Amino acid sequence: MKIGCGIFGAISYTGQHVFPLLYWGARAQNHRGHQSYGFVTYDGDFHVHKGLHLVPAIRADDASTWINKLEGFVGISNVRYATSGAVDKKSLEKNIQPMLIKSDDIALALSLNGNLVNVNQLMESYSYSCGSDAELLTRLLHDFYKQERDLIDAVKLCMEVVEGAFSVTGFFHDGKLFAFKDPYGIRPLCAGQSETGLVKAFSSESVGLDINSLSLEFELEPGELILADKNGFERLRLVSSCKKAFCAFEFAYFSRPDSKLGTRYVYEVREDFGRNLAKENPDIVDDADIIISMPETGDDAAFGFHEETGIPWERASRRHRYIMERAFILLSRERHEVVDKKINILGPKVRDKKVIVIDDSIVRGDTTKIIVKKLKAMGARKVHLLITFPKITGPCFYGIDMATYHELIGVDRNEEEIAEIIGADTVRYQSLENFAKATGLGKENLCFGCVTGDYPTPLAKRIAKEAKELFEKGLEERGRVYEVTVLH
Repeated sequence: MKIGCGIFGAISYTGQHVFPLLYWGARAQNHRGHQSYGFVTYDGDFHVHKGLHLVPAIRADDASTWINKLEGFVGISNVRYATSGAVDKKSLEKNIQPMLIKSDDIALALSLNGNLVNVNQLMESYSYSCGSDAELLTRLLHDFYKQERDLIDAVKLCMEVVEGAFSVTGFFHDGKLFAFKDPYGIRPLCAGQSETGLVKAFSSESVGLDINSLSLEFELEPGELILADKNGFERLRLVSSCKKAFCAFEFAYFSRPDSKLGTRYVYEVREDFGRNLAKENPDIVDDADIIISMPETGDDAAFGFHEETGIPWERASRRHRYIMERAFILLSRERHEVVDKKINILGPKVRDKKVIVIDDSIVRGDTTKIIVKKLKAMGARKVHLLITFPKITGPCFYGIDMATYHELIGVDRNEEEIAEIIGADTVRYQSLENFAKATGLGKENLCFGCVTGDYPTPLAKRIAKEAKELFEKGLEERGRVYEVTVLH
């Protein structure tokens, strides 16, 4: 069972309970997972609250009830969506994070964002039966700590045996907050603190710090363990990475535009994506009357395209703000209906116009097809689709829900064939080189495995190679490629 999440952890030396920090840190990252949420706090005893769906709004007169229920000066929170395995209510409830494991003399609470590639091998090697990656990693860290009686050694062992993406925050029964990243640094995780330094926190995205008036101090490095206490952050590089491989898709789609990744805010990067698309496609620029964007991940790129070309950016596609689910992370049977209701196209603005549509990515193509169909039905003369993320040709092993070859529209089709399927006049993708340059991280520090097939971890490479060979022989995967054992 693989998961994708937003995580947050905080410790306070002010005498104030941390639940309000955990709550707002989770609310700020609800875009990273709408299926469930959870909180674990500690004041000598562990206090837990978990629920399905989005983090709920809390009325002011109910706040004290929540704080009294979740007392403690250290705690962690999580928002989650399942990227594989069962998604029935019972399974979703069982796998809500954070995880909490207790034994006779050890207790561990842990919140994970990422996917472990070698789950099956680890469960076989250690005789575990787990329902999620988070449960597996929590059990491993718990058992390694029980064996080593040292957090640093236990985390190092996890980094040595686990393959995949894992950004983690948690604490043991001693109440000391820690965080660590996998040796490739695939998923985001940053550290921050209050002006006095008496509150320390970890968050998947910097917006979790911003909302709590905490300053962003640094992004964790690959293979790094951070220990937080009153005196500061102790930074320990436990494993040297042969290659940093931060997920490129975070910039295009997953992260909030007001989050900071590397040296730049995400919205700044996306604006440059739009400028790049304009420079790469002068023929489309000459054949367009207006620009529209797919809200909200296409908005900043559309603004950049508008600035570069002077073509009017019409806000003619509007998002229904109270339909909260992100279509990309919905089940396929729900996706069409949600997109149709979520995006409202203003017909008079596109009628008789040659329209450029800027979107972040095309994965399956089904949601894009709905939008193009709407535009054509409302009288658009032409629809040119410009995509900020390069063409996706392979599954993700590290936390994004695109897990088979057969579901990907770009796996064996060129731009013209994709345009024909979705009904657009043109489909163009931003070049990988320009995408990487805009991020400020450089191509060598980004994971583009879903684009190039060059995955940073060895088992992912092997599974992808054999799964692709089976796909090319006309055999459809029996499940997500990282859940089905295809290696011989």
